[in-house]
Order: sequence, then C-alpha cells, then structure tokens
Amino acid sequence: MTVQGFTATDHAMMAHALRLAERGAYTTRPNPMVGCVIAQGDEVVGEGWHQRAGEPHAEVFALQAAGERARGATAYVTLEPCAHHGRTPPCCDALVVAGVTRVVAAMRDPFAQVDGAGFERLRAAGVAVEHGLMEAEARRLNRGYLSRLERGRPWVRVKLATSLDGRTALANKESRWISGEAARRDVMHWRARAGAILTGAGTVLADDPRLTVRFDDDTAGESVPFVAPMRVVLDPGLATVARDHVRAGNAPTLYFHAPDTKVPRGFAAAHAVAPMRGGQLDLLAVLKRLAELGVNEVQVEAGATLAGALLRDGLVDEVLLYMAPLLLGAEARPLFDGLHIDDMTQRFELRLVETRMLGDDLRLLLQPRPAS
Repeated sequence: MTVQGFTATDHAMMAHALRLAERGAYTTRPNPMVGCVIAQGDEVVGEGWHQRAGEPHAEVFALQAAGERARGATAYVTLEPCAHHGRTPPCCDALVVAGVTRVVAAMRDPFAQVDGAGFERLRAAGVAVEHGLMEAEARRLNRGYLSRLERGRPWVRVKLATSLDGRTALANKESRWISGEAARRDVMHWRARAGAILTGAGTVLADDPRLTVRFDDDTAGESVPFVAPMRVVLDPGLATVARDHVRAGNAPTLYFHAPDTKVPRGFAAAHAVAPMRGGQLDLLAVLKRLAELGVNEVQVEAGATLAGALLRDGLVDEVLLYMAPLLLGAEARPLFDGLHIDDMTQRFELRLVETRMLGDDLRLLLQPRPAS
C-alpha cells in the first residue's frame, strides 16, 4: 500500500538509495537502475546498487555488506524487489532469508514477471511492505526503462547545439563546432546513459560522425565504465553505406531502411526493414523495434529534418539544448524543420526542467508540454 506517513529517516535513506542507483546509469541497461540501503534505525548497515545486467541486484550487494545486521532491519529499495528467476535469483527471497522485517520501496516494478509479485511474496513471509516514498524521483531516474515497459517505446531525447539566433548549422550544413569543449564533454555522459544514438542519412552524409562515447579528459578517463550504446542510422535507401565512421570501433551499428531497398552485396552491418509513412521511415515503428531490442533511452543527434519530424509526431520526450554565445545568421539551418506553424495555436510549448552553464555555453533541458 502507499503510505503517506514516512519519517525523516525514511526519506533520508531513500534519497541515499536513489543516489546509489544512479551509479549504474551507464552500465545496467536494459535493466533498471536500482539502489538499496539496509538500516537499523538511522544507521546504515549495508548498501549496494545494481552495477551491470546479469550480475547481482542492489539488494544482494546491500545484504552482503550488512551480514547478520540485516536481521530485524529495514531495506530501502528504489524499485520493487524482483520475484522471479532471471539471470539471478529473486531478491525478495534473499531479503526474507536475511531476516529483514520491513521493506520500503519507491515504486512498483511494471515488469510483467514482477509487477506486485515481489511485494506479495514479502508480505506472505511476514515482512512489512510500504511503497510510494519518493516515487516521482524514482520514476525520473528510470524514465527510459518505464517508457519501454509502459509505452512500448524508448524515452527519446533530442540533443541539439544552437547559436543565440536558434541556428544549428550553416546553410551548407557545416556545424563544427557550435558548442565549446565543456559542452562536448558533457554530451558524452548523456550518450553513455543512452541505449542507442540515433541519426539520419543526411547527418551521416554531411558529417560522417562516429557517434561513440569518448571519455578522454583527465577527470573521466578510463575510470568511467560504460556499455557502448548502439548507433542507429535511419537511411531509407542505404545511401550512406560508403561512410564508415559510424560503423568503426566496438559499438554496434544498426541501419533501418525501406522495404524495397536493395542491400548492397557484401554489406555486413546489421540492418532492418522499417515501414514507410508519408515518404519517410515510420518513426514510431523504428522506436518500437528498438524497444524490442531492449533500448530504454534513445539520444537523437541529427539535423533539423529528423528532429522536426520526431517533434511533429509527438515522439520527443526531452530536448537537450546547448546554446552557444554566437550568431549564425538567417540563412543557417534551424533547430526543427517541417513544423508548419501558421498561428500561435499551433505552437509547440516546452517546459524548462534544468539549466546549467558549461564553459561559455548554456545547457537547457526541456520537455514538450502536452498539447492543449
């Protein structure tokens, strides 16, 4: 049940568990990020987080750290403990065996093999269960995982770099570099948490990008573990196959093309057919296929045409916008193309979620407001 009367200690412990969970942002996918704190009163006796898919869950690490002190303790966990045998045993059983007497969870897990079953098994064993503490924060942390399970598509974040006059590239499509070095380093952290980096054929033809995660500065370096996100190219006619930077390195690459496109002989990269809609690849169908492949978050790094199409189709969940203190002029490329706004009732409104200065650049995190 959802209980409103959580104590200050409960809030502090769950906040700590959420911070622990976020440590797995670059490595847990397709699994959710989960943190766990085992406490005796206001004393933490064990803590842990899910570090990598296929390895022990957060509760297991926390219980190992707590040892015998887990008996009679409260377990604070950011997501309902699992109740099924996957690549690891059920965490709810481990909590019962360890003698935990109370479990406080931030939220229920919508995964079909859990979805309340973990809570039921704990209660059946005599463990007091409460949930709903800091649920909004827990949902935001795992917004990609929840989007994949609840909506059948990943969370879509469009990354853009813009001048003060709202331009992303010159008329000849040249765009390097609008943003500064600090902003470009920041993008790597957002890439690292994404399951896929998605771009269009136009960007590949113009820029021949690698779309890889590169932690090569002194503060990050090799000490930051991550799972390389998939690179996804939307290329209806496979016109970009001669551009090979997007296939270089260890990160996987997947091309989506039209049903009637002939795949060049000897083309060894992974590719998949997507249906066409309105003269372009069906973007929702592409996203649903990526969800089937276990992608929780998609970061779009593309031009104005693809960015505009996603926004127009209602498929953008978040805009990551880096604004540089420079001007590119009226002939330069806009942020979004193809929106066809004729009066103010058709405007797209966005909610400002966060702002941050990165060197000379301003980073804005925005979310589209629902249409009125």
